[in-house]
Amino acid sequence: MLKITAFNGSARKDGNTAILLNAALAELKKQGFETELVQLAGKPLRGCTACNGCSKNKDKKCVLPDDGLNGYVAKMEASAGILIGSPTYFADVSSDTKALIDRAGYVSMANGGLFKRKTGAAVVAVRRGGAVHAFDTINHFFTISQMIIPGSNYWNMGVGRAIGEVENDKEGMTTMKVLGENMAWLLSKLHGLPVK
Repeated sequence: MLKITAFNGSARKDGNTAILLNAALAELKKQGFETELVQLAGKPLRGCTACNGCSKNKDKKCVLPDDGLNGYVAKMEASAGILIGSPTYFADVSSDTKALIDRAGYVSMANGGLFKRKTGAAVVAVRRGGAVHAFDTINHFFTISQMIIPGSNYWNMGVGRAIGEVENDKEGMTTMKVLGENMAWLLSKLHGLPVK
């Protein structure tokens, strides 16, 4: 069974970003995929120190004292599809999301492209503005990693501030549903599975 792992880069566990990710994952689960939501809340990642240790060792690991990153890289490598979600902070991703994509990206490239030809989709929660920039930041990680990005019927974002408020954004929730359906279709085509 193919696995899809979603990473919630929000400081709020089970907040709006998690709600959006779970809406996409629900569609993938319906299609028979194994899914997992990894929440980064309470487990802050440090940024990349540009030490190049991952390039020297080439062991699929970051050399910094492990703050969870190596486990996340292993989950990404074991997954056919990766979702990365972030709230919008000052018109970009959260610092935990940025640390995840920077460090996982360097480890992947140092080891010949661990995520090459996997599917990847960005999901962004926003109160008002800046979501497109955050969406682009995550997609830049996917494209430089040579990943394949499924689309939806709108950019993958949902509007809400208080926890749960994003569920009132009917268009945003529909976008997540369609994203999950499209990711399931793409993964099925790529892996020769029957399309449901």
